[in-house]
Amino acid sequence: MGPGVSNRIDGGVFFSTVIQSGTVNLTLPPEITPALSGLPAPTPSFSGREDELDRLLRDLDPTADRPRQVPVTAVEGLGGVGKTALVVQAASRALARPGWFPGGVLFVDLFGYDPALRVGPELALDGFLRALGLPSAAVPAGLQDRVRLYRSVLAAFAEQDRRILVVIDNASDAGQARPLLPTDGRTAALVTSRDALDLDTRRQELRPLDRAGSVALLDRAIRAARAADAADDTRVADAPDEADAVAELCAGLPLALRIVAALLADFPARPLSSVREALQSADDRLDVLGRRDRAVRAAFDLSYHRLDPEHARAFRLLAVNPGPDLSTGAAADLLDRRGLSTELLLQDLARAHLVEAGHQWGRWRMHDLVRLYAHERGRADGEADLGAEEREDAQDRLHEHYLTGAQAADAHFEVPLGPTGDRFPSRADALAWLGAEHRNLVATVLAATTDSPGTAVTLTLLLSRFLYQRRDFADQLAIAEAAHPMAVGLRVPTAAARILNMRGMALRGLGRYEEAADAHRRATAEHHALGNDRLEAGTLSNLGVALALLGRSDEAVDAHRKAIVLLRTVGNLRDEAVVRDNLGTALQHLNRAEEAVAEHRRAAEIHRGLSNPPGEADSLNNLGVALTLLERDAEAVEVLQRAVAAGRDREDSHAKARALCNLGSALNTVGRFDDAAEAFRLAVDVLAVIGDHGEEGAALLDQGGALLCADRSGEAVEVFTRSAAAFRESDDPRESHAVNGLATALREGGLLERALSVRRQALALSRSRADRLVEAAVHLDLALDLRQAARYEEALAAHELAISGFWHADDPHSSYLATVARDESIRLHHEFQVRRGVR
Repeated sequence: MGPGVSNRIDGGVFFSTVIQSGTVNLTLPPEITPALSGLPAPTPSFSGREDELDRLLRDLDPTADRPRQVPVTAVEGLGGVGKTALVVQAASRALARPGWFPGGVLFVDLFGYDPALRVGPELALDGFLRALGLPSAAVPAGLQDRVRLYRSVLAAFAEQDRRILVVIDNASDAGQARPLLPTDGRTAALVTSRDALDLDTRRQELRPLDRAGSVALLDRAIRAARAADAADDTRVADAPDEADAVAELCAGLPLALRIVAALLADFPARPLSSVREALQSADDRLDVLGRRDRAVRAAFDLSYHRLDPEHARAFRLLAVNPGPDLSTGAAADLLDRRGLSTELLLQDLARAHLVEAGHQWGRWRMHDLVRLYAHERGRADGEADLGAEEREDAQDRLHEHYLTGAQAADAHFEVPLGPTGDRFPSRADALAWLGAEHRNLVATVLAATTDSPGTAVTLTLLLSRFLYQRRDFADQLAIAEAAHPMAVGLRVPTAAARILNMRGMALRGLGRYEEAADAHRRATAEHHALGNDRLEAGTLSNLGVALALLGRSDEAVDAHRKAIVLLRTVGNLRDEAVVRDNLGTALQHLNRAEEAVAEHRRAAEIHRGLSNPPGEADSLNNLGVALTLLERDAEAVEVLQRAVAAGRDREDSHAKARALCNLGSALNTVGRFDDAAEAFRLAVDVLAVIGDHGEEGAALLDQGGALLCADRSGEAVEVFTRSAAAFRESDDPRESHAVNGLATALREGGLLERALSVRRQALALSRSRADRLVEAAVHLDLALDLRQAARYEEALAAHELAISGFWHADDPHSSYLATVARDESIRLHHEFQVRRGVR
């Protein structure tokens, strides 16, 4: 169950906050090494594509004489025609050009033509954002939010002259690729697909190599493979007719040509005529491939038939893995071999171009055409030497590998942490393994629902906490929905109810609160029928969180109280503390702060007794907020300082920043403005690292307000400017608050004319958002500017607009604010009359 942690919200009108659309100051991660390491190595035998390569490099050249917009280029062509090799070569050369892409490269293979491995844009964006240095907590759940954040980060890198190149490989349709395209006009992208995609891109169709290009590639690939003996291998030059015939039979496809070259390199005495005869004898093809893929199948046959039985068996079995790649350790378990011998075997298959080394050493993958071929060979040769039973045994071993790893990793999510065994010595090790195997684990669940439902159910439950912490709600929902019918069919009702609860948590993370409440309600009923008080309590409290998000706080309080009663009977203190925090938050929403204080205090005591600093930090943070509602401000400051200290070493950056901001607000309330500004500054530093521009802008907004109160208007100008920029990056309506604050800081610093200009920018922004309340507040601040400039008639007019705006705004405080504005207007009118009389 997820704890409900509240934020303090200090009203909806900011009389001294600001916005500006001038200088943009974004704090980006200092390095993006993960992005730089994502591009596959260019093939050393690249040949025959010089014209196409030059065209791509001209498109990528940021110094070229053309309109500022940097194009997105889509390279289209048949499977195996060399699209990936071309764009990787282009990307590698572009990265080597000084000043072209100093920020590095982002690369993703979307596996668009393999239904089992296809990567959706949500998952691809998750990987991109993490490669750009954003931690899990900063990655939003929904596709549109991820797209906005991703494009904002790319634009920010470009603005700071750290332009990035995006390479999107193997997209099957426009919907898969479009969300990954940059839109800032400076970040370039390359896309590959077998189809003509409906994208606003430059298109470059890659055709099979001509005869000369094919022969050149064949010769270069043989020499590259033979390395030291390359100069002595003259087979292509010595038999030009045979080389032409082989090139023709390979249909100009670089994939087929490289496979043939690998065969010839392995056997220096084998003549080209032998290969030509073998290619001519192929009389079948992969059903799913197109008109030119007869040559590819024939080339695969050549490689496959020269494998010894051990390597052939391994090749067929590797296709059992449903995920996109395979670690050496997983392959060893799959093949029932020792690790070193497995690594050597995989290297042999890589030299034959039947597997490829992954982006990280120790991981392996298959080209999608090779994977299809391996599946077919497994079916065709099954009766002869593999057999269905051996294939099932291999699958069972792979499932066991993933299950034992997931179980050992999931143990690191326990509080308090118990013995975890030797598999993962630390939580960091466990998270690293889960991160590397994430897509394989999800793919295993989705594939296992048809032939191994028990694995699907168990692995789903083991992944629940990892995916929730990672905020990967889309994957969490996908595996929960796939595994739930399996659990029902296997008649394991406790697992079915737990997966139903997991589904509710995923739906809640995706903002689908009504569906989440329904899932939690059903899970609660099922656990109740089973008599499992602890699990029923957990689902009840999750139901309460969903109800509170729906604005039904009375029902939420009732659900949490019932959960606590159940937990007291089973003596589960950790869960009781979490539920008490959720209860306290719901009570705060009902303005029952005294009761909320008691619940949060008890939760903090329990977490402290369990030696759970992150849990204690959350409870203390909530307690501090509840104390501020009771105006026990000095006590709130002390509690929130303890919350910050308790959460100093935790992984959740959002929670750390939230506690610092709440502390800053409390310090403001007791008049410690300099200390408040420092607390907000520390929160800004945390949020800047994770790239959450919206929350960073809010913390900067509060910091600027504290600086104004501390009479540090010069510093406030810079802070409000950064706040406005951060809000603009996240398309946040609070930009108008930040610009309005900037105007106030300028006025307080004696820059009255500039303040008036910026204030009118704030006014325009609030009008563009149709926010009557903020527009009225800006008019009130404008009246103060005009009064200071002795422009009384204009000031009175601004007052009238403020009063009218407050009266018509849909806000419970608007009538009070209208009264304040009216009183100010009366005082200003009196002052104006006095000054007129003096004159």
